[in-house]
Amino acid sequence: MSGETREEIWALLRAREEALLDPEVRRDRARVAPLLAEDFLEFGSSGRAWSREEILELLASEDFTRPAMEDFQCDWIGDGAALVTYKTVRVDAESGLRVVVLRSSIWIEDSGQWQVRFHQGTKVP
Repeated sequence: MSGETREEIWALLRAREEALLDPEVRRDRARVAPLLAEDFLEFGSSGRAWSREEILELLASEDFTRPAMEDFQCDWIGDGAALVTYKTVRVDAESGLRVVVLRSSIWIEDSGQWQVRFHQGTKVP
């Protein structure tokens, strides 16, 4: 890992995950692209797999309401590699029901920059 402490990297990765949940950031390709590794892959909560380019296109045009983030954890899985897990929670405007999604991301450090390489969202029934 670079010169940061684990606590500093934990805070950085949490801030980056929160940025990726911010509708203003999500719609701004110039802000999102540097956060995603070139070989980024997402398994969405819909069950679909998304490439980096597909996600960048989707985020630019989506109608997105920021969910709350809960239970954020960061575990080190190797030198320059971290597994981030958390839940997102929002209330569905139509049904009034809570929608909970379990989320996990693998962040990789490359040349001093942390980028997400893999993300998965799984809806909680």
